[in-house]
This record gives sequence, C-alpha cells and structure tokens, in this order.
Amino acid sequence: MVEKITHHDVKILEILQSDATRSLESIADGIGVSLNTCWRRVRTLEETGVLERRVALVDNEKVGLPLTVFVSVRTDDHSKSWSEAFDKAVRDMPEIVEFYRLAGDVDYIMKMLVSNVAHYDRVYQRLISRISLSDVSASFAMEKLKFTTQLPLSQIETK
Repeated sequence: MVEKITHHDVKILEILQSDATRSLESIADGIGVSLNTCWRRVRTLEETGVLERRVALVDNEKVGLPLTVFVSVRTDDHSKSWSEAFDKAVRDMPEIVEFYRLAGDVDYIMKMLVSNVAHYDRVYQRLISRISLSDVSASFAMEKLKFTTQLPLSQIETK
C-alpha cells in the first residue's frame, strides 16, 4: 500500500463495494465531506491501486453458468517454466474465474464457473492439452451458502 488508508477512505470503499453506481456527491454527503475531498480521495485510491476497478456483479446462475467447480492441483514440477506455462494456460480460459498458488498439501486451486459437468470436462480437456497435470481433483459445489466481494474493511487500521 502506498499510503495509509484514512477513516474516510474506508467509508468510501465500503460504499463503493456495496454500490459502485453511487455518485460522488452521494458518497460525499454520506460520509460528511465535501465533494472535492471525496473526488480527491477516490482518485488517490484509484491511482494507488487500492481501488482496482469498479465492476458489475453478474448472477452466474441467471446467465447459464450455475455450476461452481473447485479444482485442486498438486504438481511435482515447481520449475519457473512449468509455472509460467500453467499460469498462461489458466489465464486464457474464461471459465476459470479465480486461481491461486497455495502453501500446504495442494499446490494450486482454481474456481470455475460452467454450465454443467460436460462443460467442466471440456474446460478440463482444454487445460490438460496445454499443460501436463499429474494430480487433479475437482469438487462440485452443491449450494452457494455465502458469496461476497466485500472486504472486511472495518477490521483494518486507519490513520
């Protein structure tokens, strides 16, 4: 983080996390600062990368991608070239919406959104045609119990 986040920054981010369509005037009024101050803080949050982007959240089920699949990968090849090839293969697949390298028993985990098991298999086949994988395990979500993109900002230290 480039600079310490202020109490006002946290309030701005909380508002934008719940509704990115709110006007700067509405946000400024909501947190009790001038419009100019609010605009400067939002611009600084964007310039420092704290506020990465403002996006719309789309309901995956309503657009025909109801199946969430968590794919765990273990590998014996931890070389830079293999890791870069794996990263490239994953980034080229829009169905894979999250991808993490882990510490522990599992080396990587991916979250996929697909229409059904056959769609998952097509993505899996595309992936293994691009990169050698030795130990892959898929878990299919039965029910979405909690989903949020909102960070717990009230827990961070402000200046």
